[in-house]
Amino acid sequence: MDFMISLFRALLGIIAMLAICYLMSNNRKAINWKTVGVGIGLQVILAIAVLRIPGIRQLFDFIASFFVVILDFTEAGADFVLGDWPDNAQIRNGTTGELFNVGYIFAIKVLPTIIFFSALSSVLYYLGILQLIIKAFAWVMVRTLGLTGSESLAAAANVFIGQTEAPLVVKPYLEKMTPSEILCLMTGGMATIAGGVFAAYVGFLGGSDPETRQLFATHLLTASIMSAPAAIVAAKMIFPETKKVDLTNQKLDIPKQDVGTNLLDAISRGTTDGLKLAVNVGVMLLVFTAFVSMLNYICTEGIGNISNFNAFIAKVTDGQYQAFSIEFVLGILFAPIAWLMGVPSNEVLIVGQLLGLKTTLNEFFAYTALEGAKSGLSFKSIIIATYALCGFANFASIGIQIGGIGAIAPNQRQLLTPLGLTALIGGTIACLLTGTIAGFLVAS
Repeated sequence: MDFMISLFRALLGIIAMLAICYLMSNNRKAINWKTVGVGIGLQVILAIAVLRIPGIRQLFDFIASFFVVILDFTEAGADFVLGDWPDNAQIRNGTTGELFNVGYIFAIKVLPTIIFFSALSSVLYYLGILQLIIKAFAWVMVRTLGLTGSESLAAAANVFIGQTEAPLVVKPYLEKMTPSEILCLMTGGMATIAGGVFAAYVGFLGGSDPETRQLFATHLLTASIMSAPAAIVAAKMIFPETKKVDLTNQKLDIPKQDVGTNLLDAISRGTTDGLKLAVNVGVMLLVFTAFVSMLNYICTEGIGNISNFNAFIAKVTDGQYQAFSIEFVLGILFAPIAWLMGVPSNEVLIVGQLLGLKTTLNEFFAYTALEGAKSGLSFKSIIIATYALCGFANFASIGIQIGGIGAIAPNQRQLLTPLGLTALIGGTIACLLTGTIAGFLVAS
């Protein structure tokens, strides 16, 4: 009976997500339902293969263990440069009020990991290894989803190098890409994560325990790959291709980029780029945390106290929320979505809050909240949240994409702004589809 209920919830969630895309579509008659079916099918097959078939799970565990080893390398460098870090830096979880350690994890494990992995990615690109992996994934998408070569390259690149660098892989094609192809590129960037932050998430969510690191590394790797076809499904439903494109000659050529004159230069450039990314992540979290704290002060000490709303919320939520706060508002707004994904009814407010934080702020902030909320969530909810939060779909990414793509394809700039919010919604739906499918398979 529990299996049938979980299956019904999962199917309802998938249908609801696809229905949103259908209602948003600018040309419903032009939707290629074969692409939709194959895309969802690829998600399900990949999820079953990784989560249920031992041999393939072991393969993904082996690949994921690479990132776990990277964390050890990073810690060795961080310990040498930074030394011992105070192990008592704590913040209070806005949902449960519980104190948990985050200073050491973030300062010593997360930010240095971003820097090191950026340098490693630069080396892999310089050696041509990363290009081969991207082309292999693109080849699969061309053959199964009926995409153009440029769309497939962009979708595959988003999985490994993120929304900032992926457009450079299809730079020669950008000026001639159709609006449908541009949205596919943007949605893919919203739905996936970059390799540099992937390893950082593993270290942050996994902490110092090797088994926990391995668990989250496998799930995050699966999530990012699963979300690639989901992003294509969402984009092609919302903005179907109406122009005739030549699918007979699918070139998968990746242009050469200036990654350095030699190996040491590639490491240097990658390190510099990683440092910029790490600093950006750190200061963005600092500012976002400060703003959320300020808004919570207004909600709790102002509105909540004056109206006696704090006591009412603590009572109706059975102590899940102690007062009126931004987290409570986001939890209420996104709770129905959390329920559609299969989250147990008594935990939808917490997971809804995480989804809201990810969309309005960013995934790093949401994962920070998830780390603090683990004690109040079931394993199923933790896995669903891990998958659903694994993407760059937030409002700040709209500006990043418009600025990045517009700089290398000026003729497309007038198209990027109206597509920005659409790409955000499409990327969010893709992540939600991934979370729904994975949550069902893990718990059933």
